[in-house]
Amino acid sequence: MTTVLIVDDQPLQRYGFRILLESVPETEVLGEAAHGAEAVRKAAELRPDVVLMDVRMPGMDGIEATRRIVAAGGRSRILVLTTFDLDEYVHAALRAGASGFLLKDARPEELLAGIRAVALGDAVIAPALTRRLLDEFAQHLPRPAADPAGDTRLDSLTDREREILVAIGRGWTNGEIAGHFVLSESTVKTHVGRVLAKIGARDRVQAVIFAYDLGLARPHGG
Repeated sequence: MTTVLIVDDQPLQRYGFRILLESVPETEVLGEAAHGAEAVRKAAELRPDVVLMDVRMPGMDGIEATRRIVAAGGRSRILVLTTFDLDEYVHAALRAGASGFLLKDARPEELLAGIRAVALGDAVIAPALTRRLLDEFAQHLPRPAADPAGDTRLDSLTDREREILVAIGRGWTNGEIAGHFVLSESTVKTHVGRVLAKIGARDRVQAVIFAYDLGLARPHGG
């Protein structure tokens, strides 16, 4: 059973999501919120597996709500819903700690699959697309750290794990990493899991952003 908190400022939109989620036995709607501040409060109170987060809301928007929910260190993962697939809101949501995003015109089965994936710890956005987003908005980002060694989270990585992190930062799939380093995909999967744990990344998307922010992955495939 995957528990969900629905966040949207449109009552009809919330109703539609609730009807869909309650139509399948594997999801349970714990509550609804009409704005970001209410979402932060209810996420802390209800501790859902997944927060279905609208972005553009009056008052506290979905980006700030995502940032606060993630910063609180709870179990909830954020799945952002947006009207546009490549806009600054999506980019900001991922950097705030969202585990992925879907378009509002996604098919019902896509939304249900996305919720299940996020609840299991998978990302609902390809790391390569995360790289495209970061590249697209690179001019708006703070300059990455000149010396990645200054981040203590890298100290625990082996040389191979650091290579894997750089590859993740480039948006490579496990298959591409395996081919490049002549490893089995199961070995790569093990390495990726260790890297995520050591750097404290919630999922692969956050690892891409981590590598990008430290300058381990540079814009436009650098």
